[in-house]
Amino acid sequence: MIIPKPGRIYLAKGATDLRKSTYALSSIVKASFDLNPYDKNMYVFCNRDQNKIKILQYDKNGFWLYYKVLEQGRFAWPKETDGVMELTEEELNWLLHGLSLVDKQRSSMPIYKYSY
Repeated sequence: MIIPKPGRIYLAKGATDLRKSTYALSSIVKASFDLNPYDKNMYVFCNRDQNKIKILQYDKNGFWLYYKVLEQGRFAWPKETDGVMELTEEELNWLLHGLSLVDKQRSSMPIYKYSY
């Protein structure tokens, strides 16, 4: 799979209702953060339980919507509940792999190995 390189990465602080569709998330980007959802930036959203993440990104002629659900544990999501913050690609990878953005310590997120 080819994933487009992001311009910038923006994290939506607080909880977002992840039942929202691509266009509802893009309207949050436009209305709440005064950013353009049709640029090459990535917009990262997390649910209230901090066990699901959606990432929205526009690429040439349509939106990509990445979705990650944890089997157990929580993402080390920032404590602030309002606004947006900019991340580096490295910080996004830390977050997706269970590390805190503040102290770079691994959260209690377990790593699973499946056997068949």
